[in-house]
Amino acid sequence: MAVGLGSLPAFLPCEFQPRGQVNCNWLFLKAVPRFPAAAPRANVTSFSLRSNRIRHLHADDFALLPALRRLDLKWNCPPAGLSPFHFPCHMTIEPGTFTAVPTLEELNLSYNGITAVPPLPGSLVSLSLSRTNILVLDAPALAGLPALRFLFMDGNCYYKNPCGRAVEVAPGALLGLGRLQRLSLKYDNLTAVPRGLPPSLESLLLSYNRIVRLAPGDLANLTALRVLDVGGNCRRCDHALSPCVECPQSSLGLHPDAFSRLRHLEGLVLKDSSLSTLNARWFRGLDNLTVLDLSENFLYDCITKTRAFQGLARLRRLNLSFNYHKKVSFAHLALAPSFGSLTSLRELDMHGIFFRSLSVATLQPLLRLPALQRLHLQMNFINQAQLSVLGAFPGLRFVDLSDNRIGGAMGPASTVAGGERPQLGTRELAAASLGPLGSQDFMRRCENLSFTLDLSRNNLVTVRPEMFARLSRLRCLSLSHNSIAQAVNGSQFGPLTSLRVLDLSHNKLDLYHGRSFTELPCLEALDLSYNSQAFGMRGVGHNLSFVAQLPALRVLSLAHNGIGSRVSQQLGSASLRALDFSGNALSRMWADGDLYLGFFRGLRRLVQLDLSQNGLHTLLPRALAHLPRGLRRLRLRGNQLAFFNWSSLALLPSLEALDLAGNQFKALANGSLPAGTRLQRLDLSANGLGLVVPGFFALALELRELNLSANALKTVEPSWFGPLAGALRVLDVSANPLHCACGAVFVDFLLEVQAAVPGLPSRVQCGSPGELQGRSIFAQDLRLCLDETLSWGCFGLSLLAVALGLALPLLHHLCGWDLWYCFHLCQAWLPRRGRRGADALPYDAFVVFDKAQSAVADWVYNELRVRLEERRGPRALRLCLEERDWLPGKTLFENLWASVYSSRKALFVLAHTDRVSGLVRAGFLLAQQRLLEDRKDVVVLVILCPDAHRSRYVRLRQRLCRQSVLFWPRQPSGQRSFWAQLGTALTRDNRHFYDRNFCRGPAAE
Repeated sequence: MAVGLGSLPAFLPCEFQPRGQVNCNWLFLKAVPRFPAAAPRANVTSFSLRSNRIRHLHADDFALLPALRRLDLKWNCPPAGLSPFHFPCHMTIEPGTFTAVPTLEELNLSYNGITAVPPLPGSLVSLSLSRTNILVLDAPALAGLPALRFLFMDGNCYYKNPCGRAVEVAPGALLGLGRLQRLSLKYDNLTAVPRGLPPSLESLLLSYNRIVRLAPGDLANLTALRVLDVGGNCRRCDHALSPCVECPQSSLGLHPDAFSRLRHLEGLVLKDSSLSTLNARWFRGLDNLTVLDLSENFLYDCITKTRAFQGLARLRRLNLSFNYHKKVSFAHLALAPSFGSLTSLRELDMHGIFFRSLSVATLQPLLRLPALQRLHLQMNFINQAQLSVLGAFPGLRFVDLSDNRIGGAMGPASTVAGGERPQLGTRELAAASLGPLGSQDFMRRCENLSFTLDLSRNNLVTVRPEMFARLSRLRCLSLSHNSIAQAVNGSQFGPLTSLRVLDLSHNKLDLYHGRSFTELPCLEALDLSYNSQAFGMRGVGHNLSFVAQLPALRVLSLAHNGIGSRVSQQLGSASLRALDFSGNALSRMWADGDLYLGFFRGLRRLVQLDLSQNGLHTLLPRALAHLPRGLRRLRLRGNQLAFFNWSSLALLPSLEALDLAGNQFKALANGSLPAGTRLQRLDLSANGLGLVVPGFFALALELRELNLSANALKTVEPSWFGPLAGALRVLDVSANPLHCACGAVFVDFLLEVQAAVPGLPSRVQCGSPGELQGRSIFAQDLRLCLDETLSWGCFGLSLLAVALGLALPLLHHLCGWDLWYCFHLCQAWLPRRGRRGADALPYDAFVVFDKAQSAVADWVYNELRVRLEERRGPRALRLCLEERDWLPGKTLFENLWASVYSSRKALFVLAHTDRVSGLVRAGFLLAQQRLLEDRKDVVVLVILCPDAHRSRYVRLRQRLCRQSVLFWPRQPSGQRSFWAQLGTALTRDNRHFYDRNFCRGPAAE
């Protein structure tokens, strides 16, 4: 390649990112790459080598990076238990590897098979040794680290990374780390709190070990501690997500004064500790406690009468989730009065406690909490809910009642059964209406709204106004994934006069009335996606005129409803800004003449329209002409477009983003992007594009982001872009089979615009030649760049040699005769089934036997027929049997004559040979007649009783043509050989079997 070395990416094969970051993740490297001296190595502050295959670290691997501060070596040589294929792996780290980098502050060695802490520089601030094979921490291993503040060593001995013992932290091993603030020793099989921890600790994480007791002395010197996690040490195994070992005692043994000296504690985690009671002394003196996690315990009874919360006036978050009684669902739940003492509580999580009724009595103590903002009640099997009680909380911002069984405001109780693990958190309603192209959801987020109620995944069938009494301040309501099947008529949501966002996706709504949702004057975002049942009913019309009567509506989703006919001819709205119409049947609507051609024309202020997955095969200019002229973003992803009239983009003068990904464009050859277009983003990925004409993008002077990834491009030509190339901010050409030939033009071009090409060093790869397939375009073997004249000369000589090698044997008459003879010889040896032509006989063998002998008949039908016709697979033979294949209406002799002369062989099955009569005798005479007439010996004898008297004919035939006379073996072990011999006898001509010492056999004419 004629490319200057200085113009290549400086850190090949890695990618240099802003703020001095070098990204080498997932490159399958086996060694740390060495960067050239011309690279700005002094600017590298962060070096990531995550998820490679580096097994050996040398002392000088990082010595030439003088400003390196962060080094990530995670998941290069994982321990056997964490490896996908459970292969053992040991990483070797030479002394001085890290001490050669005196500026290093953050080191991640997690998920590597190291057994000891390597020598480390004194500048280190954060060290991660999680999921390794280090089982001992002692003072010498961590000596000389005065600046270390964060130490993570999780998962060094647990079910995925077994060690058969406990991780050993020597007493006082960490005392030398005078500035250590955070220590994490989770999943390490510890049986006690390590002794001699530094008093500077602010965060101590000891969850999921085997610590079953906490005494006052265990944490006495940790007076600066702010976060303590001792959850999962005495587990509740009936709710365990991972392998669980039953706690050796009933619950975690907490001394009443276990936390008495932790005056600065702000967060305490006691989850999954099998607690059934709460001791008020545990929290005495914890005046600064703001977060308390008591989830996955047995506190279902305790929370109705405990007084332990009376002293926690600063508590802000309380987690009581999954404190349920085994196999029990409570009819009611009344919280203890002490909850009223949590005057600073902002978030209360009570999901998974399993109670069936939500009423004023349930939440009565919480009414006195002025700061309460978030209440989680999902996954409780609630079927009776008095939603109006939520209106009594003036500061409440979010209530999650999803994954319950609410069927109405106060529906009847029902039998409760076990459920699945709940979906934690709310349904995220997507990016804002003017978000970036590619957003899969137009719905507004509800996080910033003053009051949100989530009733998704319940059993609602109808919606009634009384359900929302006293909820007039509700701003966001999610009713998705219910079974609401009513025809909304403008009266269902009457009390919700301030509602701004309504999610009714995944229901069965019937949009029949023209005044649907008109009782919501402030509604700004409405999600009606995945309500396809009513639209799929044939002959039923649907009225979408309600859209024009919602004065504040800005975002509407009608996605995935299968809308294709019998709807309003036009949508109208003076306020709508974004419409999601993906997953419908717009192709069928626009195929019905001009009936729905102006379906979107009435949306005068629309700026974003999603028409993805509508089965569109073509998009005619007249269809674009009927779209709102103010449209700025248009998505046509996942259709079946193979042609697009690019000049018709002039009909949308405000269009800034166009998404055509996932269609069927094979070439961009019909014209070009029109001059004057305001298009800034164009996505043509995953189309199979193989050709782009010169100048196609050149006239789109405002184009800044272009996605051509996942196509079939062999090259990227600068002529496609003209002067536009230098103005591009993003040019994605990854996942294309680029042809990496010597002197490829696209290499020079991509180097010129490399700042705009994401993943240029690693994700832009060759598709040909085969030696470079799947490799970076900068990994070319320069030895492939041979002299062009020499290449043509070698090609000419090779072509001449091949031509002579093919022509000479054909011109030589002796070789021609030899080839002719060998061809016919091979043809004669092939199985007859593969050579059948137009003159082939319909049967391979006519089976002749005496039906009066039941044993013979049974053997023919159940052994011979099954073996030759059913068990030979593609080599199966076609047998002619009297009772199956003879035609009725013909005489016995006619059928017999036709069977003998229509079969390649006549197979005589005899129990004995001394007395032969009837059909067998007649068939034998016809076979002998065929021998005299056609000079073809077709007789094959099978004798079932080898000890019987043999006639003179049988003995003579044995002498002359032994392989045509077969005897049923006495021993079962000989049957396999018998069937092989019989198959040979039936598929080959008998003349090959004659003994040449006595007879040459019948000669073919």
